[in-house]
Amino acid sequence: MALEKAKAYLEERGYGDRVMVFDVSSATVELAAKAVGTEPEKIAKSMTFKVNEKPVMIVCAGDTKVNNQKFKETFHVKAKMLSFDEVHEFIGHDVGGVCPFGINDGVDVYLDESLKRFEFVYPACGSDNSAVKLSIPELEEVSNYLGWVDICKLPEQAAE
Repeated sequence: MALEKAKAYLEERGYGDRVMVFDVSSATVELAAKAVGTEPEKIAKSMTFKVNEKPVMIVCAGDTKVNNQKFKETFHVKAKMLSFDEVHEFIGHDVGGVCPFGINDGVDVYLDESLKRFEFVYPACGSDNSAVKLSIPELEEVSNYLGWVDICKLPEQAAE
C-alpha cells in the first residue's frame, strides 16, 4: 500500500515513470545499491527521529552517519530515532521503504548537505523493494522539504 501511495504521489508530480520495483530487497543501503546498480553513497536514505514529540525525517547520503552534536545544535534536542513501530505510525511507510513521498501529514522533512555531492540520488519509494532516480533539484521539488541541514558526517569524518 505504501508503494502505491508513494508512486501515486510521484505520478501526480510527473515522476511516476522513474519508479523502479525490484524482485529483490532494497531495504538497506547496500541492498538498494545492488538493486539499482549504483554506489551505496548515492542511495538517499531517510532517517526518522522524534523531535519534541513530532516526527522529523532527514534524507541523507547512504554513506553517512548522524553527527549527534550537529543534530542537537540544529534541533536543540538529543537525536532519538523512531522505533520500528513508530516509523509506520508516524511516517506511513515501513522500515526499509521510508521516503519523503506519500507520507503522513505532520512530518517535517529536511535534506542533508551530504546529498549535494551527487547529480542523482536514489531514495526508496515506499517499499523495501523500490527506488526512484531523482536529481537534487527534483528531490527538492517532490520532497516538501523544509530546508537543508548539515547533521551528518561522511565516512572520512567518522573519527571526529
